[in-house]
Amino acid sequence: MPRVLFFPPLILPRFCISSRPIVRMSAIESKTLSISVESMAIKPPSHPTYDLNGVIKLALAEDAGDRGDVTCLATIPFDMEVEAHFLVKEDGIVAGIALAEMVFHEVDPSLKVEWSQKDGDYVRKGLQFGKVYGRAHSIVVAERVVLNFMQRMSGIATLTTAMADAARPAYILETRKTAPGLRLVDKWAVLIGGGRNHRMGLFDMVMIKDNHISAAGGIKNAIRSVDEFLEKRNLQMEVEVETRTFEEVKEVLHYASETKTSLTRIMLDNMVVPLPNGDVDVSMLKEAVELINGRFETEASGNVTIETVHKIGQTGVTYISSGALTHSVKALDISLKIDTELALQVGRRTKRA
Repeated sequence: MPRVLFFPPLILPRFCISSRPIVRMSAIESKTLSISVESMAIKPPSHPTYDLNGVIKLALAEDAGDRGDVTCLATIPFDMEVEAHFLVKEDGIVAGIALAEMVFHEVDPSLKVEWSQKDGDYVRKGLQFGKVYGRAHSIVVAERVVLNFMQRMSGIATLTTAMADAARPAYILETRKTAPGLRLVDKWAVLIGGGRNHRMGLFDMVMIKDNHISAAGGIKNAIRSVDEFLEKRNLQMEVEVETRTFEEVKEVLHYASETKTSLTRIMLDNMVVPLPNGDVDVSMLKEAVELINGRFETEASGNVTIETVHKIGQTGVTYISSGALTHSVKALDISLKIDTELALQVGRRTKRA
């Protein structure tokens, strides 16, 4: 976990006109924050430069613009205090609870939040799983940003849980196909859902892909260049190479048998072949895994879906990576309501509660 810095109070753009200052928090944790990293059910992944607090502030600022919430100002008495409840409208894995608390605290540190569930818990449609109480202005201003984070994270966590369960004994990984600016948030949701993180970015793992191989003049040249680069700079990190054919796999293994190498993992890309009946043929993948025979970690990539992941996981591959975990996420339907009775009536009418 990166070193946490603490910042003095700072007045932010007016999310809702108020004389109260908003306290600027550090990227992950603050002395005044109601939830610390240590108390989180599942901690966020580490990143050396990512500013989670900055992402929260940006999300609030793009909503507030230069006037704040004009509807809130026009309709809600300034000093009114209310209690609002979180309501889930479909079954799934809840995620983003810790992040929601950070958003509420950023808007108004006096808001009180209580939960009956924690990040990673399974929730059923119609469950009220948390509440926030305090100034109505602050709750309404924070509402959409909180829900946007929670719905996206819960959708990612829900799919990840299904994929991770089906993939066993292999481990499920996401990729870098995350929403721009939400890399850490998306990957945090994968952890909450029971998956594992692939590399965080371009800086923390060497991943030799097809374009690198083409530019380097072949797969052996690419690996050799990486070995020389890491040795020259005295760097130690995981190294993965992408292979697409048996010939490339054999070439990698031959190089590794003759040369001391930093290589740790071999990606077996698109060795899962789709069939006309909707099934997949994993024989090529299985043969490649057997060829490697435990000398390196293996990772299957390509044609990974909730329908195919179980069959892929039975081939003996170490990891299965899926970009769909984050790039094609379906948000979990969650709402935050002051009048929960009316919300439930409407939900029953529309079959969403």
